[in-house]
Amino acid sequence: MAAPGSLARRPVARTRSTVPTPARHIDWILVGAVVALSLLGALLVFSATKGPGGDTPTTTYFLQRQLMFVVLGWAVMAGVAAIDYRHYRDWAIPMSGIVLALLVLVISPLGSESNGAQAWFELAGFQLQPSEFAKLVFILGMSAFLTYDRAGGLDGRRLLIAFGLAAVPMGLIMLQPDLGTVLVFVFAALGMVTVAGVRPRHLAIVALVAIVGTVLILNSPILKAYQVDRLTSFVSPDSDTQGAAYNTKQAVVAIAGGGLTGQGLFNGQQTRLNYVPEQHTDFIFTVVGEELGFLGGALVLGLLGVIVWRIWRTAQLSRDEYGMLVCVGVLSMVVFQVFENTGMTMGIMPVTGIPLPFVSYGGSSILTASAAMGLVLSVHMRRFV
Repeated sequence: MAAPGSLARRPVARTRSTVPTPARHIDWILVGAVVALSLLGALLVFSATKGPGGDTPTTTYFLQRQLMFVVLGWAVMAGVAAIDYRHYRDWAIPMSGIVLALLVLVISPLGSESNGAQAWFELAGFQLQPSEFAKLVFILGMSAFLTYDRAGGLDGRRLLIAFGLAAVPMGLIMLQPDLGTVLVFVFAALGMVTVAGVRPRHLAIVALVAIVGTVLILNSPILKAYQVDRLTSFVSPDSDTQGAAYNTKQAVVAIAGGGLTGQGLFNGQQTRLNYVPEQHTDFIFTVVGEELGFLGGALVLGLLGVIVWRIWRTAQLSRDEYGMLVCVGVLSMVVFQVFENTGMTMGIMPVTGIPLPFVSYGGSSILTASAAMGLVLSVHMRRFV
């Protein structure tokens, strides 16, 4: 309301051409990269699971399920993008409550165990992994907290509260146990607090605590002996006596055998003979390296690079700080997962079971990554609103 005696500006009646239309500002480059990478991922999953060929019938079971997840993921991405991202800030608390309840239930007798971790629900022949969805809800909640009441800035007290809230889902996930997903939480949180303006000394303390915490976890009874061996064997694979480095050794052989152009799609020797365990999920990048070679690996990493670039650009163009922090959280999550997944297949990072976004087989992973892209699209579409 204008003060008495002042000149008030008349409200301008908006015509159809002046009303911002979010649909006109879709980031089609991001959408195209996601679609291309998802379809390429489905093809790689088929190669890793179709069988050795010859007299053995080819199975399309995993291909059909992966394509179903991909199409459903596209629908989720469109649905999330259609909603104004600022509404998710209002829903952060109830969504966090639902996710925490699922994380509690999954470590109860209702959850199912696979590969030493109790992290899934079995529903009508499908596996639901709550920790995947928890990553995205965590990003929304942390972004909301960091942008609430910024009068005092991001001081030590607010930073302590932020990481105290993050410790709850991270602690529940460690009970599964799943150190890889916890590390995703850590890197997403570090990315968001850094951009939010954390003081350098506070950031150094947080990094130190994260390192000490990781060392304590590796030396605690939370993780089983073979899980610790799997996480640490990459440091000295030749001295491994428990077979923990077997996956990594086979992965390195597969990638090295691809050379520049690869052995040809569906013709990879390690892939056809099923020498690489968990190849269609955690070690999907070995199919790329062996069958498509260095050039195929460059194509996959290039598409992921385009996705990272568009997320970063959207963070810069965001209308408000909340949208910027959401994009930074998604960016940190994607970058860490790509670096960790590809690194562990090449023997330079520990084996943590982190999927390669849009490429690895798995419904929960694809739906979470697709929803994350929907959030980024929502921020991009409403940068003028």
